[in-house]
Amino acid sequence: MRGIGRLSVVEMKLFLREPFLGFFTLIFPLLMLFSFGTAFGNKPKDYFGGHGMVDISVPAYAAIVIAMTAFLSLAIGLATYRERGVLRRLQLTPLRPYAVFVSQVCVLFLMTAVSMLLLIGAAKLVYGMRFQGDVISVLAAFALSCFSFFALGFVLAGLAPSARTAQIIGMVVFYPMLFLSGATIPLESMTETLKHYAKVLPLTHVVTLLRGLWVGESWGQHLTEVIVLAALLVVGIVVSAKTFRWE
Repeated sequence: MRGIGRLSVVEMKLFLREPFLGFFTLIFPLLMLFSFGTAFGNKPKDYFGGHGMVDISVPAYAAIVIAMTAFLSLAIGLATYRERGVLRRLQLTPLRPYAVFVSQVCVLFLMTAVSMLLLIGAAKLVYGMRFQGDVISVLAAFALSCFSFFALGFVLAGLAPSARTAQIIGMVVFYPMLFLSGATIPLESMTETLKHYAKVLPLTHVVTLLRGLWVGESWGQHLTEVIVLAALLVVGIVVSAKTFRWE
């Protein structure tokens, strides 16, 4: 455990020293909040079930951070480590192999949670955001979403032959989900055809689950999302365990 703690501290320092990671994890979601919040305000609308634009956008922006962290920060970071021989050298140390993965997950989960807290604080302070859900339920859904997508990030890191390839694949996977999952453009605004295609995107299930619990809906209303994310978590762990390469 001591080794995991020390490695996590090192990973945290590396994360904070990287402007790209810090900007897209902590700053970019706030820019989206202020941009859309200024443009549309937060007045309750029947269109959104009596909720305001900001009310439903905060959990959606949290979903964006989860996806960015998994497909860009985690996948590209581990692929870079392998390409530079860092993973091979770590494998030769007394550290257990799982320590590398646990430290990555701990740091990225913490920074994702910090990003969500910043979003909530800014939305509440500036736009009077309303929260009608149960805090524990939302935290549990947030954790499930993070771990499911992190598992997919490990799959991408294991399959990508280089950091550059991981970056390209990560962006190809991430950007369609960004615009079609309801994370930036609410699902209510989409045509029935787009909604149909959106259902096959993993991020759609994160957005739907977080938004639903955020406004007070029950877990029973989102069993499909929970099953999909739990399945992604299990499949991601199994596949990454079989495909991850240290060098």
